[in-house]
Amino acid sequence: MQMLFTNITYIGIDPTTGTTPFTYSAVDSDLRLLVLGQADMDEVLAFVAGQKAAFVAVCAPRRPNQGKMRDPKVRDALSPQPNPGRWTNFRIAEYLLRQANINIHQTCADKSECPNWMQMGFKLYSRLEKIGYKDYKSSSSEHQMTEVYPHASFTCLLGIIPFAKHSLEGRLQRQLILHEHGINLPDPMRFFEEITRHRLLCGILPDEELSNPSELDALSASLTAWMAVNKPGKSCLVGDAKEGQILLPTPFLQGKYNKQCHVSN
Repeated sequence: MQMLFTNITYIGIDPTTGTTPFTYSAVDSDLRLLVLGQADMDEVLAFVAGQKAAFVAVCAPRRPNQGKMRDPKVRDALSPQPNPGRWTNFRIAEYLLRQANINIHQTCADKSECPNWMQMGFKLYSRLEKIGYKDYKSSSSEHQMTEVYPHASFTCLLGIIPFAKHSLEGRLQRQLILHEHGINLPDPMRFFEEITRHRLLCGILPDEELSNPSELDALSASLTAWMAVNKPGKSCLVGDAKEGQILLPTPFLQGKYNKQCHVSN
């Protein structure tokens, strides 16, 4: 079901450092940037709880692996079908993304064996539930939440595998696609206007207006949530609802995503 409210705050939360503070962002229905920063879990939840209507996108798995990929009926229904004995310790969403050439972390069935950032994500979802947030599409609640995966979001938005997130070119590429989709970030192409011979020789790059990788991931989460509500035909959910579905800003996954565009002469 769709969210019934129109004045929705779209909040992206990235706990992937595995420690506090989290990085989080918020945009309004016109994609105006409301918040971009860091805070501990309590501060982020206080902000989330204060929203009249909000859609929260978390950059972490919804819950531990539920073992769905060990079910023969599930495996038979997948396309492409996994080889016998393979992929049994992955979530369905992780299997499907990897088949599309999108690398993603494996989520363990044992919570204690999951990395700290995943465990922080599980805790965050639990606390979001306690303050009234419902899984996306499970109700018409004005407070909804979903799982996103920034690397997959950027891949789908670009149509190719992006450059490494911590590289300069990766930051430029990510900020450019967010800027072109309407989030009012500084235009990253201005970076090239600020490069001078002297700065380059001195090893000084004018990256003050470039967001850092965690900020860009949080912003991709906000944009992915925004697209699901405002452009539902350009979004899809991948995976099993009981195990954890990943929201993507694309109508469907391509067969394979390549590392660069095919440019004709």
